[in-house]
Amino acid sequence: MPKQNLDSEILAAALQGLEAQRERLDAHIAQTKRLLGTHSPEPAAAAEAPRPKRKMSAAARKRISIATKKRWAEHHRKQAAAAQDSKPPAAAAKAPRRRRKMSAAARKRISEATQTRWAEYRRQKEEAQAAPAKSAAKAPGKAAKKTAKKKAKKVAAKGPKPAAAMAATAEAATE
Repeated sequence: MPKQNLDSEILAAALQGLEAQRERLDAHIAQTKRLLGTHSPEPAAAAEAPRPKRKMSAAARKRISIATKKRWAEHHRKQAAAAQDSKPPAAAAKAPRRRRKMSAAARKRISEATQTRWAEYRRQKEEAQAAPAKSAAKAPGKAAKKTAKKKAKKVAAKGPKPAAAMAATAEAATE
């Protein structure tokens, strides 16, 4: 309110009006609560005195703990029983798979193919290293050196040939 010089009669009348409004509002609130089904005669009194916190004895906590553990144990027992029922027979589950064995001839073929592949790879690598030296001796210019480097990179990038191609080159060399 702005500061004004008000006399006590005006203030007293204002106070009576506000209290009357509060009583009407309280009556409306109480009626609404009755309609909702909540009965609270003095909401202010309940807010002033909070209920003290309840304490549980150690014996009560222990009884609750034991009962909870018992319930969980029973639950786990039931789960284990259900899992046992749904599993296939133990003999079928434990039978290990028979491992396949590779014949000695197959191992020998694989070994020979791998050896020829690596031999071809090493041969190409040596040729790639020797090729720049040969071309540099023939043409000492910069262009010749660049060309030799490009060829060496191409050969090295190709890597080892597939086994079928190596076998064909090996047969051609023996003939």
